Amino acid sequence: MNRTPHVAVVGATGAVGVEMIETLEKRNFPVGKLTLLASARSVGRRLKFKGVDHTVTELTRDSFKGIDIALFSAGGGISREFAPIAAAAGCVVVDNSSAFRMDDSVPLVVPEINPGDVKLHKGILANPNCTTAITLMALYPLHQAFGVRRVFASSYQAVSGTGAKAVEELERQVREYVAGSPVTKEVYPHQIAFNVLPHVDSFLPSGYTKEEMKMENEGRKIMHHPGFRASVTCVRVPVFRAHSVAVSAEFEKPVTLEAARAVLSKAPGLDVVDDPANKSYPMPLDVSGKYNCAVGRLRLDCALDNGLCFWVAGDQLLKGAALNAVQIAEELLR
Repeated sequence: MNRTPHVAVVGATGAVGVEMIETLEKRNFPVGKLTLLASARSVGRRLKFKGVDHTVTELTRDSFKGIDIALFSAGGGISREFAPIAAAAGCVVVDNSSAFRMDDSVPLVVPEINPGDVKLHKGILANPNCTTAITLMALYPLHQAFGVRRVFASSYQAVSGTGAKAVEELERQVREYVAGSPVTKEVYPHQIAFNVLPHVDSFLPSGYTKEEMKMENEGRKIMHHPGFRASVTCVRVPVFRAHSVAVSAEFEKPVTLEAARAVLSKAPGLDVVDDPANKSYPMPLDVSGKYNCAVGRLRLDCALDNGLCFWVAGDQLLKGAALNAVQIAEELLR
């Protein structure tokens, strides 16, 4: 791999694409050359990288000649079509969609957890689901210490996880509601302002949604733990940015609060924010724009054997997407 690689961002004008460009700059990733790719309707838009304007060009089958690393964030359909083309052109793809996550030949990586899997790539690497990544930042260190068997979890997912139009929808609905006007909806099936929707992604025959099953399926693969079980309810909340997850985890070995806190305080990419007496706990407002996730509300679970409850929050556009992708690219250079 070139030490100053030619990097492409596919889906450069989307919410995650913009974060990827900013993250490359903030982390001083050694970009030799940057190419910004998007659909025809975004062609000609200019985005700044290190103070220099870069013009967005159209994604085509010929876009990947000479590119070393491509960070994809343009949806599963685009990834399925163009990631194999990029890989065939000698480019390593880090894909943010769900297209390749459960493909046995594609490593699914959270660099704080399974960095060694990066070496196993055959041209494509996958970024996990945002809620899964944020949850595992706290769960995996505990798993290493105590051996997780299963979790019960509920997510509190920000509207920016759906995209820029969902952020606009929440803003618009708040204004409409406050003005006493009829509340209009386009993105979500119900009003999201002053409401919560127990519905993220599409429903499966089991009654779970696709999003809810990602924690079990992707968690097994990332943690190399085929017996891991997760029963999850994913909920969309009227928060602009950063997802939160309430977790009850059951472990093989007995857990004490002191031992759990000691493990979490040493975990990379994680801050312990846990002082209920002073009303200190992780909140989406506080983790927005931050690289680290935060964990708090630690307590022994009163309904599970060897159980621990915790609350974890993280910026899903960063650790759940752009930051994790750039960290994978950093591992590639190592």
